Amino acid sequence: MEKINTGFTAYLQETYEIMGKIGLLLVSGDTGSSNVMAIGWGTAGIIWGKPIFIVLVRPSRYTFGFIEKKGEFTVNVPTQDMEEIVTFCGSTSGRDRNKFKEKNLTVLPAKKVVSPIIKECRIFYECRVVHKNNVIPAELAPDIPPDFYPQGDYHRVYFGEILAAYKNKQKFL
Repeated sequence: MEKINTGFTAYLQETYEIMGKIGLLLVSGDTGSSNVMAIGWGTAGIIWGKPIFIVLVRPSRYTFGFIEKKGEFTVNVPTQDMEEIVTFCGSTSGRDRNKFKEKNLTVLPAKKVVSPIIKECRIFYECRVVHKNNVIPAELAPDIPPDFYPQGDYHRVYFGEILAAYKNKQKFL
């Protein structure tokens, strides 16, 4: 698969549009053992003079253990026609099922990190965790916990330095 290299900002507008419509796919692990989950929250920018992609993962999620162990992840931007796949990946646990196999997702080695990318996606961000912290319930605005944390499963926030950002050229031929 031929890829186009780019600075991390080149596809952010498209990334945010897809995230808002259907979500993104977060992968952590390695090509032998990894998990994919859907994310609808995240952002990118410059922190500590580095390009950073921020993602939130609950400790109860299967992917959480992979990120903790590997210290890396990839953010994969799906195509519009992958909405059903994103929904499946957001509602099915990798502890119980092989989401890659069930949805015919092809795992490929990334360029800069051990965590793989998904061939069928359109844009990729390869990230190395440079900081993480837990959401502090007492510091949240009071209207947020009832809607987003009714069971108290607060996220860990991962700050991933973007080591590579590129587009899948084959998706646009």
